[in-house]
Amino acid sequence: MPSQAELLAAYPSETEVSAAEVAAAREASPRVLIVLDDDPTGTQSVADLPVLTTWNVEDFAWAFTHRINGALAPAVYVLTNTRSLDPADARDRTQECVANAHSAAAADDVGIDLTFVSRSDSTLRGHYPLETDVIAETLGEHGLPATDGVVIVPAFPDAGRVTSGGVHYVEQEGELVPAAQTEFAADATFGYHHSALPDYVQEKTQGRVDADVVIVLDLDVVRGGADGIADAVEPAQDSTPIVVDIVTEHDLRALALGLIEAERRGKHLLYRVGPPFVRAMIGQEARPPLSEQEILGEDAERRGGLVVVGSHVALTTRQLDALLFGHPEARRVELSVEALVDEEQRDAHLQYTVDTVTQALARGDVILHTSRQLKRTDDPEESLRIARGVSEAVVDVVRRTLADTPPRFVVAKGGITSSDVAAHGMQIRHAVVRGPMLAGLVSLWEAVDGPHRGIPYVVFAGNVGTDQSLLDVVRTLSAHL
Repeated sequence: MPSQAELLAAYPSETEVSAAEVAAAREASPRVLIVLDDDPTGTQSVADLPVLTTWNVEDFAWAFTHRINGALAPAVYVLTNTRSLDPADARDRTQECVANAHSAAAADDVGIDLTFVSRSDSTLRGHYPLETDVIAETLGEHGLPATDGVVIVPAFPDAGRVTSGGVHYVEQEGELVPAAQTEFAADATFGYHHSALPDYVQEKTQGRVDADVVIVLDLDVVRGGADGIADAVEPAQDSTPIVVDIVTEHDLRALALGLIEAERRGKHLLYRVGPPFVRAMIGQEARPPLSEQEILGEDAERRGGLVVVGSHVALTTRQLDALLFGHPEARRVELSVEALVDEEQRDAHLQYTVDTVTQALARGDVILHTSRQLKRTDDPEESLRIARGVSEAVVDVVRRTLADTPPRFVVAKGGITSSDVAAHGMQIRHAVVRGPMLAGLVSLWEAVDGPHRGIPYVVFAGNVGTDQSLLDVVRTLSAHL
């Protein structure tokens, strides 16, 4: 496998670009980014931005009038959770979000311009091209200009996911592995066979878009200045896919300057991206990780915290093992997937789990996790149905536990798990991303409404960090115990 140095040998060195440069460029033509996040973990790279788990017109109106440090938020995250839905439901939800955001922004007392971002997985899973197609179609139905290009930027350098020469790589054990050779490409619902992004586009569009028509912004272009990027984007029309090489944060900021220039010249773009793109595009500095005191204050109660682990990727299982070993004082409670899919066992198993968790929280931290044996089928829709059923059970346990014994904090591990625990377990409707627990990887939300306002909520993706990362987060939250 190539090293990063080998990948970069043929390209110029990165150009240093400050976040302030990007922020200044955006001020010349301000637009609010509406980030349709197919699971909640996309907030891991940003701070001080509003998050919606519901998307009525009034929800967007709240986001557009909410002020952070006295200013309109440059981006709004909408937790669509479409990665857990079948294609038909994902289409309907995306269409509804776009229509309602447009209606709220066009109101006489608001009057702001929007750019839509489809935030998805940095390992290429999710409903592509469906979601970007629906965004473009819905904007057209509302009389807005046709989309010229769909800019595809899956890179997530903080997590070791980079793109070079049009090929997307995932760092594993210190090596850069082409994405199609990883476990993520074997996903039962969103699997794929190509690491070269033009070929990935052709595969996912089922040949509707030929790889040869995809515009590739390689590192020569990205590191060559804003005008060169805008020039390269100029030929795009009718939603031409544009894939981008990214290896560093400076590459992302350089790209942002070029895309802002392309938009200034009149190009209408949509974005399909990994987590750090939004931070770069709005010119936000990476915030240092939050401390326990910043999160909980001086007088944090000594009741236990709740850690919920739903993801089944191999990294999550290793992180769970490290947490169980490194935090032996915590009570371990397992939700059996076999029991949850058995209608005769499900209710009794859920009641036993709720009773166990609530009793244990009075004495200390609780680690609630699904059994590690992944139940798979050959039918992608059936796999999603099982995953939803398990997630509904996790949410039921969290909701009933919080009603009886509110924990000191909640950590949710896994994309679908984090989304469902936020929206249904904790009943959060509006929140603000306060910042990261681990730099660029794990975020903390502060609910501004709902019955559990004030309980810190940590959103932890299934496929990021080291084996020790989950333990590190829990240690920070439990440092004073």
